[in-house]
Amino acid sequence: MKRIIIVVLLVGLCRVSSAQLLPPEIDSTYSLLSNAYVQMEATQAINDMYNFRFERSLRHFNYLKKQYGWHPLPYFMMGLNYWWRIVPNFRNETFDDTFYAYMDTAIVLAQRLHDEHNPVEGAFFLSAAYAFKGRLYSERHDWGRAAAAGKNAMNYLEECRGQEDLSPELLFGDALFNYYAEWIPENYPLLKPIMLMFPDGDKELGIQQLKEVARNAFYTRTEAQYFLMRITALEEQDVETAMQVAEYLHRTFPGNAYFHRFYARLLYTSARYRELVPVCESILEALENGEEGYEANSGRYAAFFLGHVYRIRRDYDQAIKYYEMAKSFGEEAEATDMGYYIYSVVHLARIANLTENYEDATTYYEQVKDITKRRDDANKEAREQLKKLKKL
Repeated sequence: MKRIIIVVLLVGLCRVSSAQLLPPEIDSTYSLLSNAYVQMEATQAINDMYNFRFERSLRHFNYLKKQYGWHPLPYFMMGLNYWWRIVPNFRNETFDDTFYAYMDTAIVLAQRLHDEHNPVEGAFFLSAAYAFKGRLYSERHDWGRAAAAGKNAMNYLEECRGQEDLSPELLFGDALFNYYAEWIPENYPLLKPIMLMFPDGDKELGIQQLKEVARNAFYTRTEAQYFLMRITALEEQDVETAMQVAEYLHRTFPGNAYFHRFYARLLYTSARYRELVPVCESILEALENGEEGYEANSGRYAAFFLGHVYRIRRDYDQAIKYYEMAKSFGEEAEATDMGYYIYSVVHLARIANLTENYEDATTYYEQVKDITKRRDDANKEAREQLKKLKKL
């Protein structure tokens, strides 16, 4: 209900001002996406958004809304502003209603733009808004709405295909479709029958298109870099490319908690420990200072990585300090079923065992047994060690 009220208010404001703001001779060639003046006006707002200066970013987008209230662009960007408040911790549902409301308003205005003025640009915003809604629905395990939003996004994406010469932004959706249309059936065989309903994908082409968007687009450039970083790191195991993108994003947007955390993660998996330590320490400092986007989830990553570094350096006091910290952050984030939490407890048990602190080792291994499934390696280790500790 709250979201419906917000949408009605926003659309009402658009209609009040649209007669004054709608260009008198708008036709199918008129585009805000490729308007250099609008891009100049939006630059600071976009930089602030990705730097997690959300309120300052919103003020800039509000200025755009006053000038172009008839167009979906300001509302879509405001929705994206709230999306990035969600990204660091998807378990936080505080911003869901506002995010959906801005995207719904963008859809209403994009539909009018599509039907009355510029079908291609309208289709781009319809596809993008539905796609972002679908992403959040899927995170909330609302599969019916996620599927419906995805279908709508695909329908409008088809209208954008072949129009990339008008704007590099239009290539973004095509890039993601090409990659995931091939990746999904490879990794989720049960979804193959569903994917037969869609055109064939091409992962290599999708990655190349993402790189092109990352170089040449304006509004979707950072989103393309975000996906390029995740895909190359998590799906393609191309850590070198992922590291280059992650380092660039962190240096460009040092206030972005997600980019900060992902960069630390790649340093950890690459065993670049000398660089990793100050990066993790800066995450914990930002969290302690209450900076936007830094919360228990970021702390859980950073503390675990520091615990690992000090453990292999055999500085067990520091390792225990950070593993305990990671454990506390995991409990605060309600992530006690996640690997970093579980292996924080495992390593605390191992250190206690190694330093002949058998009482603590027993306590930690009992915790490991309680929080893991019997078939898990950590559970098997805990049961075996508990038998040995009982003999001691």
